[in-house]
Amino acid sequence: MTGRPHVVIIGGGFAGLYLAQGLAGRPVRVTIIDRRNHHLFQPMLYQVATAGLAPNDIATPIRSVLRGASNTEVVLGEVIRVDTTARTVHLADDSAIGYDYCVVATGARHAYFGRDEWEPSAPGLKALEDALEIRRRVLLAFERAEREPSPTKRHQYLTFVVVGGGPTGVEMAGAIAELRRFALARDFKHIDPREAMVLLLEGGPQILPSYAPHLAARAKADLRGLGVEVRENMLVTQITPGHIEAAGWTIPTSTVVWAAGNVASPLVKTLGAPLDHQGRALVEPDCSIPGHPEVMVLGDAAAFHAEPGAEAVPGVCPAAIQMGKYAARTILSDLAGKPRQPFRYFDKGQLAVIGRGRAVGRVFGRFDVTGPLAWLVWAVVHIAFLIGFRSRIRVLLDWGWAYLRYKPGARLITGETGEYRARLGAAR
Repeated sequence: MTGRPHVVIIGGGFAGLYLAQGLAGRPVRVTIIDRRNHHLFQPMLYQVATAGLAPNDIATPIRSVLRGASNTEVVLGEVIRVDTTARTVHLADDSAIGYDYCVVATGARHAYFGRDEWEPSAPGLKALEDALEIRRRVLLAFERAEREPSPTKRHQYLTFVVVGGGPTGVEMAGAIAELRRFALARDFKHIDPREAMVLLLEGGPQILPSYAPHLAARAKADLRGLGVEVRENMLVTQITPGHIEAAGWTIPTSTVVWAAGNVASPLVKTLGAPLDHQGRALVEPDCSIPGHPEVMVLGDAAAFHAEPGAEAVPGVCPAAIQMGKYAARTILSDLAGKPRQPFRYFDKGQLAVIGRGRAVGRVFGRFDVTGPLAWLVWAVVHIAFLIGFRSRIRVLLDWGWAYLRYKPGARLITGETGEYRARLGAAR
């Protein structure tokens, strides 16, 4: 296989994985590199963060997915630089891998708009580690409130703030509200979890800003029906341990979740391509960077505009999947001596789930759906996108059980509590 063109894929998300699957068994040599050994279904990550699902329900080892592709090698490592002149990618362990085609599909991470010092107090939600840390903080807040004699301090523990009213923020706020309203309602003796306050802060005039106003209004009504305090035009100005400041208010809270912005992986900067304000590469109609048709950028790392002035293709998993499949077809067309065709994005719509049996969205760009029907569409579509038959069955069973009994089954606090760490340190 050493004489075959070498395709290096950086990132094992939807775009990278579907590209690798599209090249499986073809006359190319494929290397897929990721700093984690698993493919993660990010749209359902908030379910892990709120104890609805276990981590292994939404993550699958990349090697398992691609085990049948004899022409594909999986490398666990972190790429720190792409040298487009020498056609090599450089890893953090000082190794380098040459390529004939390089595809960057490294996704995005949460952005704090220049206030990175907020991250320890307000974690974002992009990886399993983030979800487990948020789950830990949420559950610990109830445990500490149970033992807290001071009403003021107890109120601080039982106040949960989600910053950012996009789909992730809406889903997180709704899930925390349901957790305290149903799953935890009878688990404590000295507090009533249903009295916990959940606030959703949006800096702009409307939650779900990419949705039609009437759908955003329906989402707000559904959130308020769950007991979520929705506050728009609330720009956060400060986050410190125990407090958050927004629009002149100081809110005591021990649990803040950040869902207010994204920025592309810093690896994109090493390509030398023009970038947009989110750090995404401005790509050509064939998803390549200017001057380098052998280098393609896909998914959340790419700013693809179908025409000048048009909105960029959204950073959602259907778009990443379509880009991955397109990149596979394009590489094979190159090898067959055929001209490249431009990427065409088919908008399948967008959906945001608010809680049990509640969701809003627009399907195929023109059909509005709300309520139980929208939730059912959301559930079916997301389960269908899960990688692996066992993952689909497991999630379907877990969801069905939780739906019927309001009993999320992953309410585990992982890691050591701060009190235990302090005692352990003193003993040593």
